This record gives sequence, C-alpha cells and structure tokens, in this order.
Amino acid sequence: MRRTTALIGAGTAAVMVFAGCSAGEGTDLGGASDALVAAIAGEPDQLDPHMTTSYFSFQVLENVYDTLVEPDENLEMQPALAQSWELSDDQLTWTFQLRDNVTFHDGSPFTADDVLYSYNRIIDEELSNAWRLSAIEEIVAPDDHTVEVQVSQPSPNLLSNLGGFKGLAIVQQDNVDSGDITTHPIGTGPFSVDEYRSGDSIVLVANENHWAGKPDIPGVTFRFISEGSTAVAALKSGEVDWTDSIPTQQVEGLAAETETLTLGQTPSNDYWYLALNHNKQPWDDVRVRQAVAYAVDRDAIVQATTYGTATANQLAIPEQSVWYHEYNPYSTDLDAAQTLLDQAGITDVTLDLLVSSEYPETVTAAQIIADNLEPLGITVEIRSPDFATWLDEQNTGNFDMLMMGWLGNIDPDDFYYAQHHSDGANNAQGYANSDVDDLLDQARTETETDTRKKLYADLATIVADEASYIYLYNPSVIQAWVPGLDYEVRGDRAVRFRDASFGG
Repeated sequence: MRRTTALIGAGTAAVMVFAGCSAGEGTDLGGASDALVAAIAGEPDQLDPHMTTSYFSFQVLENVYDTLVEPDENLEMQPALAQSWELSDDQLTWTFQLRDNVTFHDGSPFTADDVLYSYNRIIDEELSNAWRLSAIEEIVAPDDHTVEVQVSQPSPNLLSNLGGFKGLAIVQQDNVDSGDITTHPIGTGPFSVDEYRSGDSIVLVANENHWAGKPDIPGVTFRFISEGSTAVAALKSGEVDWTDSIPTQQVEGLAAETETLTLGQTPSNDYWYLALNHNKQPWDDVRVRQAVAYAVDRDAIVQATTYGTATANQLAIPEQSVWYHEYNPYSTDLDAAQTLLDQAGITDVTLDLLVSSEYPETVTAAQIIADNLEPLGITVEIRSPDFATWLDEQNTGNFDMLMMGWLGNIDPDDFYYAQHHSDGANNAQGYANSDVDDLLDQARTETETDTRKKLYADLATIVADEASYIYLYNPSVIQAWVPGLDYEVRGDRAVRFRDASFGG
C-alpha cells in the first residue's frame, strides 16, 4: 500500500486489560518461549525499504530499520538515528548530529556515509520516494557523525518526509550491492531478519545492541494469514499473539471478549479513494467525474466494507488532524449526477473499475459503486487482480477508475502533493491544474502554520470540486492481541514491537 498504499498500499488505503500471561507457540527462537507471533494479512513483496510500496513489507520493516527521526504516538518527530538537529536562520540548511556507537545487524558501524548513500540512492535512481527528497540540493558529511542537508527552499515538511515511515530508512550499501536486501535486509533496527520462509513467515530476532536498548521480547515471527477469520481464530487459540487481520464485522463481538483478547481501535490518518483516468474520455470531463462523485453512496460503502468502523469523508485529511478542513460538496444525489451527465452529453457508457483481490474491501466497495452508477446508464466492469498487477495497471494508465488508499500520512503535503501536483510522482489519474500546482508549491515552503493551513484548505477544495480524487472514507486502525501482551496501537498504523512486552 502506498503509504499508498503502500496504499495498504500503497495503497489502502488502507491501521488496540490484561488477564494473564500467554505467548504464541510454534516458533523456535533459541528456546525463547516468550517470542511474539504476529499474523499479518499478506506477504511482503520484498524487504528493500526503498523499493517496496507494500504495506505488508512495511509492517515487517518498521522493526528492522531506523530513520534519522521518527514519529512518536502523537505523530511528532523525535530523535532516532539522529540524536539532535539544527536549522539555519535562512531555513536552508539542516544539520543532523548522529548517535555514537550505532551498528548494523552484521556489526559494521553506522556513519554519516550510510545516510548519504541511502538518500542519494533514492534520489539518483528516482525511486518511489524520491519526491519526498525533491527539495534537497546537496547532502554532505563534514565528519562521521554529522550530516548537513541543504535544501533549495524552506521545507517545513522535511522531518516528516525523512522519518514518517521506513521508505526513507538508512540502508547498508553492501547489502544493496549483494542483492540480499530484498529477502535478508541488514538494518540498524531493534530486530534483525533471521529467516524468511516464502509463503509462510518471516522470523526476526532481537538486536541486543540497538541504540534504544534491547527489546523486551526476544523475537517476532510474522505469519502471513490472509483470511481474517483464520487469523482471529489463531489469536483465540494461542497460535498467534497479535494480529491486524481482523474482519470488521467481528469488531463489535471481539470488543466484548475481554478475557480472551484485547481489542484496540483508533482513528487513522489513512484514506481510501476513487480516481478516474483524466486521460480517457469521457472521464476527462470534470462534469462526468462530478457525476460519479454525486452518485457514490459513501455511507453504504463504509457500512459494507468496515461495518461502521470508518468515517465517510470528502477530503483526504481526517477530522482528528490539526490540518482538517470541513468541506462536503457531494451528498449522494442521483438527480444532480444525471443533470451533469446530460450537460456532458453522456448517455450509456462502460466504466472499467480496477480494484485488488488482495484488499477485499475494494471488491466489496466496487459492487456498491456498480449499483450506484447503474441508474445513470454507467455500466461498471470490475477487475480485481492481485496487487502487483494492480500496480502495473495503474502505472501504465490501463484503467477508467481505480480504488485504493494511502497510509501513513503525517504532514499535509503527504496527502496532496504527489497525488495532485501535475508533476506528482503518484498522479496516476493525470490531474493537472496550474492553480493547484502553485498552491501546493507555496504550501510546502510556507513556515507560518495558519497561512499554510489556509493554502491546503484552498487547494483541497479545488481538488474535490474537480474530482481529481473521489474520497470515500478514513478507516480506523484495528488490532488485537492476547492478554498479557503490553502493546500500543498507533494512528499512523506503524507496527512497532520494540516497546512491546509480555507482562504477568
């Protein structure tokens, strides 16, 4: 899912009283009976943090890699590999002081050169997160423990770009050059990869030398259990200790099972959306896109896909964010939709809707959308390939409309720039508006918070009015674990086990 999805992804858009002690069985980590077994809903496509866009990959990589800075539970940036930083008076030079005595999992030292290599790799190879580093003019290392990042313009979002998620992790060059990084990554994080069993699981062991201290649990095994009911049954039976593979229709019932599990739920900064292909007729006509936006029944989609655990939305940024802007132009109104189609001269048309079988909520929503559009003479043909094929189809523009989501958004720039700037790295729908471009460019360099907030409110309303995206809902993060496990659910959906522990 990028952060789309890795929408869940990359795409999803798609992330929870203790009554005793227990730990999952079936994993051998040096005889440690209190190793944690976590069930996730899919297998990573690979484990190179700079190359993957899969949420399943980042669930694992959150525990394997570090970034220079990282978000706390309030999504505010805190020191990580960088113990401190300073910003020059002209706001064009960020100086990071790195921690001493940090090592990679193989024992080699972490230095400023690793930061330079990691960021230059992303920039030079134009990898998927290069847009997050677009303001950088030069990165230099005056010594082994200092990194200076020189930017072309004030960049109030730089820290969130560098530390918002593990796509900007610091990697080891030898690990990249050998090609081992895709299945056996070497990071500086709290756990290292011990074994990767394709189609089954990934085994991590605790890093005794981690800069934040050795984790309390000796290891984590990530098992791939795509069927939510199976994952929940495994949790109840003690085969696993934690899962976020939870059917939303079971949430209400699970919340009452306080003696057998702990259920956590919190609002997320994720959002799910539809995008019509502006490079294809008739979807290049704003009236046709608006008609679809008026026809979609968001409340029905929320109920069917999340059983009411999500919040319907018409802009990307959720209500709990300080950047939230209230704007609701699209009530479900078939008469308004029909009027717009009549104005555009559209009578009967077929719409190719691209969803993914790996994200069942998209398939469920697709059928509702098909039913919503049928009275308007729009016949929806649903395609639901695996996510890798979905990505290929998106990247080649082979769709009329697609559904997916964005995860891990922190700064408002995360919600809008890559998706709606005419040069945005993830503007697969082909949206172009020079006014929006100007507002986006201004907003990402504006350092005064109130002014910046107004810029984002202005551009967000244009994006909604022109239906660059048709927003659907903001989901909750829902996770469950066994009694006796001390764990904290996070609004950014990061699965962070370094602070987890088994109590008594």
